[in-house]
Amino acid sequence: MADHGQVEYAAATGNDLPAHESTYKNFVLLAYVGCCHVASIVIALAIVGTTSHWLVAVGLMILASIVAIHGLATGTRAPSMVMLVVSLLALALTAAG
Repeated sequence: MADHGQVEYAAATGNDLPAHESTYKNFVLLAYVGCCHVASIVIALAIVGTTSHWLVAVGLMILASIVAIHGLATGTRAPSMVMLVVSLLALALTAAG
């Protein structure tokens, strides 16, 4: 059997709360931009599936990827939401005519 001595706990030295907050901020940004990017691609696939407008869908996928890369590089969320709205407008316009 193993020796059941006193348990030793090691405490971290220093305060790394700013590093934790930075990691959390980056995680939330990645989740937000990633969700908007995936939603834009799904909308582009819906455009192809319902209307067969391949050029519009491919253009949306390329533009959504550029916007996602820009959002992750700069740390902004607004372009991703604008891209999602543009994708929804493209879906509405291609479905209408």
